[in-house]
Amino acid sequence: MVGLVLDEPEDGNGASVGGERGICTQISRLACKRLGAFEQTFNRRADACQNVMVCYRMAPAASRQPRRIARVPRIVSLIASATEIVAGLGMLDKLVGRSHECDWPASVLGLPRLTEAKFKVEGTSAEIDARVQEIVREGLSVYKVHAEALRALDPDVILTQDHCDVCAVSLKDVEEATCTWTGKPVALVSLKPDSLADVYADIARAAGALGVPEAGQDLVARMQARFADVAQRVSGRARPSVAFVEWVEPTMAGGNWMPELVEIAGGRNLFGVAGKRSDWMQWAELVAADPDAIVVAPCGYDLKRCLEELPLLQAKPGWAGLKAVRGGRVYFADGNAYFNRPGPRLADSAAMLADMLHGQGPGSAAELASAWVALAPQDL
Repeated sequence: MVGLVLDEPEDGNGASVGGERGICTQISRLACKRLGAFEQTFNRRADACQNVMVCYRMAPAASRQPRRIARVPRIVSLIASATEIVAGLGMLDKLVGRSHECDWPASVLGLPRLTEAKFKVEGTSAEIDARVQEIVREGLSVYKVHAEALRALDPDVILTQDHCDVCAVSLKDVEEATCTWTGKPVALVSLKPDSLADVYADIARAAGALGVPEAGQDLVARMQARFADVAQRVSGRARPSVAFVEWVEPTMAGGNWMPELVEIAGGRNLFGVAGKRSDWMQWAELVAADPDAIVVAPCGYDLKRCLEELPLLQAKPGWAGLKAVRGGRVYFADGNAYFNRPGPRLADSAAMLADMLHGQGPGSAAELASAWVALAPQDL
């Protein structure tokens, strides 16, 4: 069976049966329907874990109390940011499987890969977008989960996401891969960050599911302290206007937590709304705004792959005349490992942005210099 309980259930008066305060859970109707007769437990609390899936097979009345996972958890992460959260929580030695996109820390590369893309991720950003959109129009998933290999790993907790169906394996993909499982409960913890506050909440949710809530609090505190250090370093300086480009063709402006990172790093974000999904934009809008700086960090692209998008930018009308181009303030960055991965290394992303916008100096992120580059005007 597939299920999760993070706290004891509440009775009809809102008190927990086991003496603790219950945590809100949400039933995975898809998994419940396919698995047959299940006991469904709704312990509602508005401020907690909306995205945790819970299903229980009907049992004799005497044994229907939901149970916490007693043994040391075996963890599978099917999204790169969750893998980095597991590492930040000090639980990396409990990780037994990963997605094909999980590549940091490097030690996870030896773990079984449980997913793959259903198309070749090659060509220009325009060609990749066309392939993805064709798959989505047909109502198909962009990724494949190796269900039997996943089951063989006998996981207690599976970390996934339902933020973006085209960025990584989705919650639906994982539900379909596990919907026929019977036996012990398996926790499906789905992350859905739209802002830095959501990232913090996801860390807390993952830490709770893994039984280390204090480690989650500590990890969030460390991230917040690093953000505060970056903001302090650039405090009082002039704020350049910034266009953050998350996809080149068609052009997409960075939304979600990206505007927050720009503000922390001492910039003034022009496109994309904090807490809202990244959205397509017209290139003419960027030309009209004529930003002081342009940051290009496409989702899924490392720095080398990002630089290959330069000819597409150079071919766009008005490119050569942009203030940022003429002033050599166009920055290409590893969006895959940093900016588009909502985990602990978003703090590194803010530090890199501060270096881009205000130059390197005391407290700068010199160790991250290989993750971004500013091309000279003659090279743009």
